[in-house]
Amino acid sequence: MASVVSVWSCTKQPYYDIPRDENGNVVITGVAKTTSAGITTLDDNFTVTSYLPNAKSGDVMKVELLQLQTPTSGGSLQLLPMAGTQKEVTLGSDLKATVNYTRNEAKLVNVGDYVTVTFAGKTDAATFRVNLKEAAAVSNPQFNGKDVDVIRGAGTASFKATVTPASGAYAGNIVVKKKNGTNEPWQSVGNFASGDAVPVSGDDFAIGKDTMFYSFTSTQAGYTDEIVKSVVASAPYFLLKKSGVLDVTAGKDGFNLLNGKAVAATDTKGVITIGTNPLSINQGAAWATGGKGISFVASSANTYNLNNLTTAKNEFMAGIPVTSIDPSSGTGVYVFKLVNGGSPSDVLWGMVKVNKITPASSIEFEYRIGNLYDHLAVIQ
Repeated sequence: MASVVSVWSCTKQPYYDIPRDENGNVVITGVAKTTSAGITTLDDNFTVTSYLPNAKSGDVMKVELLQLQTPTSGGSLQLLPMAGTQKEVTLGSDLKATVNYTRNEAKLVNVGDYVTVTFAGKTDAATFRVNLKEAAAVSNPQFNGKDVDVIRGAGTASFKATVTPASGAYAGNIVVKKKNGTNEPWQSVGNFASGDAVPVSGDDFAIGKDTMFYSFTSTQAGYTDEIVKSVVASAPYFLLKKSGVLDVTAGKDGFNLLNGKAVAATDTKGVITIGTNPLSINQGAAWATGGKGISFVASSANTYNLNNLTTAKNEFMAGIPVTSIDPSSGTGVYVFKLVNGGSPSDVLWGMVKVNKITPASSIEFEYRIGNLYDHLAVIQ
């Protein structure tokens, strides 16, 4: 019978040294942390700092940049060292290594280009990706901080244009131009500081030309950043669609079309009220004082669904306005003009459509309201 002999080698294994303190206890070291303010399209250089807790003061870190490149042997793109980017940095007592590269050294040309910065030493290493980012940003057209459509006749909205280079606050101007059509010449809108509101109005669009182009240009350190946005102007329409109920129940026989809440018919906020003999929708008597009022002209479901302010106003102007309507008459759809004060922005146009009637009891309806950006701050 053959015997099996187990032979154990006494060869010393190549274990890695484990850091220990003076008492022989294992030292749990930290993890490298690398930071950078980055680089934008208006910066000439970037700085990267790496904290290397496993290294020692005086250690020399070899630093270089890697970028996607095609190998000399061919094939697909790979992250490879960039020629001419090798540098050496000596760690200070804070165990930090700081390196700076120019945009030209890193070959960062277009937004989205990036390099990987590598730090390599005897006992620690780190990597960090630096992306070339857009310095400027332009919001959509806004009113009171909220995005809005650009609508003919609705008033003036604004862009918010900001420029934030990685190197610090932008002290230059943002030059804004516009042109109403691809082949039209650029016209000056003005020079603005970063964060300023840049006006945009549907009334600036020529008749028959619905597209406006806006150019936002900022310059720093020999670089130029331009953002071009196109805006399409909409035909006037009612900005909001809401619903409500008029009910003979106490406290619900009035309704405030501005905040969408039921109130008592005797409440001074009751824009409309319900009548029961016969069933009707009326101008609120307690509200309609001091020049305030609401009047109606019969319309159609087609006009309501079209949601075109011009069409609705034309129907109103062609009709005979009344302050009390029969919800069961005709199509149950009406155009209304609501006057809430003495300024032009206090005139609100809208439409109401009756959806359900409970005889001598309640009226359920929906309505469109508001035709100016200013109304967005009034209608809740």
